[in-house]
Amino acid sequence: MSRDLFGTDGIRGKANVHPMTVDIAMLIGKAAGLVFKNGGRKSKIIIGKDTRLSGYMIESALAAGLLSTGVEVYFVGPMPTPAIAHITKSFAADAGIVISASHNPYEDNGIKFFDGKGFKLPDEMEARMEDLVRSEIDTKEITGEMVGKAHRIGDARGRYIEFAKNSISNMSLKGLKIILDCANGATYHVTKYILNELGAEVVLKNVKPDGKNINEKCGAMHPELLKNDVLIEKADLAIALDGDGDRVIMLDETGEVVCGDRIMAIAATEMLKSGKLKGNTLVVTNYSNVGLVKCVEEAGGQVVRVKNGDRYVVEEMRRKGYNLGGEQSGHIIFLDHTTTGDGTISALQILRMMKKTGKRLSELGSCMNKFPQINLGVEVAEKKPLEEMAGLQILVKEINGKLSGRGRLLIRYSGTQNILRIMVEGENEEEIGNYAEEIATEVKKEIENASGNSSGW
Repeated sequence: MSRDLFGTDGIRGKANVHPMTVDIAMLIGKAAGLVFKNGGRKSKIIIGKDTRLSGYMIESALAAGLLSTGVEVYFVGPMPTPAIAHITKSFAADAGIVISASHNPYEDNGIKFFDGKGFKLPDEMEARMEDLVRSEIDTKEITGEMVGKAHRIGDARGRYIEFAKNSISNMSLKGLKIILDCANGATYHVTKYILNELGAEVVLKNVKPDGKNINEKCGAMHPELLKNDVLIEKADLAIALDGDGDRVIMLDETGEVVCGDRIMAIAATEMLKSGKLKGNTLVVTNYSNVGLVKCVEEAGGQVVRVKNGDRYVVEEMRRKGYNLGGEQSGHIIFLDHTTTGDGTISALQILRMMKKTGKRLSELGSCMNKFPQINLGVEVAEKKPLEEMAGLQILVKEINGKLSGRGRLLIRYSGTQNILRIMVEGENEEEIGNYAEEIATEVKKEIENASGNSSGW
């Protein structure tokens, strides 16, 4: 079984360019129709999307492929990724499909799947779909009334709004003034109603999607731009969501950014105090800050690390029975409430903790002292195996020796883009910044050399 199409979070790429073409989308639809076929009855599959212009194109192609296999398709239109996971489960569907490239620019798009329980698919299921895409999928026997029918779920938004409010038992948020940045994405017509209906005063930012302005200098990718709004409005906090609503970054009342690690630190320590952190364990990826680990350990808990990707966090949580995990980027999973990263529900959990303790966000966030961390991304024409870059390997060994006991170094390729990600963590910001730049320079040099010596680049 091969995995060339699927990355760490579904299929992703520039819209109308391989693999995000209409042809591939239709084949993916056919493959999904076969994989999720449910015995004698017609399978039901939910399709949702974010606000990208290319969503219409991909949606139609996917649906055509699914319908040709006899699947019943249910459209929900623009909705947050976690809302699709919830609706898939509550609607007793066999699978859910989200058309989104998450935090990427509007030119990109993607396809990701949830199973009937609202969880992302394991690697082997994605590999099975890839194998079907490469085979000759024959649907000529699906004729007449056997062909699938398309439907629209008109109350999808209302279903998710009630579900989200329920995650904090409809607790009143009266007295809180909140800046809400929806990144011109899928939460633009959802999250404001949740907060309003719970009594919060909401100041809206970036809630006018036009198909091209999703994630553009706004939302969870640029939370620092909300600092002045927090100060001018004298808000209690700001909530910055990404284009598909599965991640959140917050700002406290002073305008300081509260990243995913700090959000998890707040949640884990408060849940430890109330005895609600299962196994006294938080699950994170290798990119989470050492300061988060120290914070949780000092509060009496432990931290388990897994490889990058929120679905691997969820897999570990389900395997061991844990109920809190996430990524520094803002994918937070409160497994008692949702099956995947949910920016809105994560924010609601922190708001609940603020109301319960009577503390401001800055006070809650002070439980964690963040170690300096530098993150750089180097664009690459091709993902050349790291072990084949001799100069890079020598430099990494050298830097690891210097950081021994005082920090960490991680290098990996992005699972969704042609980018090499470099993370250096340590006690001295200037020192680790220099190390990161050295690595970036070496990577560029080795790739340029490879480009000059190969006609395939």
